[in-house]
Amino acid sequence: MTQDELKAEVGRAALQYVQAGEVVGVGTGSTVNKFIDALASIKDQIAGAVSSSEASTERLRAIGVKVLDANAVERLSVYIDGADEIDGQGHMVKGGGAALTREKIVAALADRFICIADASKQVQTLGRFPLPVEVIPMAATQIARRFAAKGGQAVLRLKDGAPLVTDNGQHILDVTGLAIADPLAFESEVNQWPGVVTVGVFAHQKAAVCLLGTEQGVQTLEF
Repeated sequence: MTQDELKAEVGRAALQYVQAGEVVGVGTGSTVNKFIDALASIKDQIAGAVSSSEASTERLRAIGVKVLDANAVERLSVYIDGADEIDGQGHMVKGGGAALTREKIVAALADRFICIADASKQVQTLGRFPLPVEVIPMAATQIARRFAAKGGQAVLRLKDGAPLVTDNGQHILDVTGLAIADPLAFESEVNQWPGVVTVGVFAHQKAAVCLLGTEQGVQTLEF
């Protein structure tokens, strides 16, 4: 199967975690787009969705799903999103689509994080994928120096030759050269650096389940 077909498989498989009559948390990215496509088949059974990006909000509304503000929801039973990397404990690196801050906010509302990914995203140690970090622009160079002290190289993410601006009006640093052996401690430390909005390590909001698309079918990993 192609990677696109694997994404479609896990997108459909995630429907089993959507509870009738409830609001579902929806992430961002190409795999989540497949989930949203599948969600169209049961849209009349749910109360709505809380979305982690403008792009997902637009896609949800296009299939007729009501999108609620996160402030209007006390809790979500489930949050369904992809990952750029996931390790054997359910810790993830996310933010390739620049939505990491809102993704973490919606994930924190949910009882369970269901990660949908193809097998290429599975790693032993986080850090192979460039780590996204959303930053306040005036702190970008200072934060890059702090990553350099850890052996990482931080590069400002560009779009059309200019710094990419997130849905929150901030910038993204992509950091290579890291091996994140203790994701919980790493996330806690970097989140304390002045100017960091969100680091793309999801350890405090890790996956409870990963639906992994493989050539042998969808594997269910529970953490």
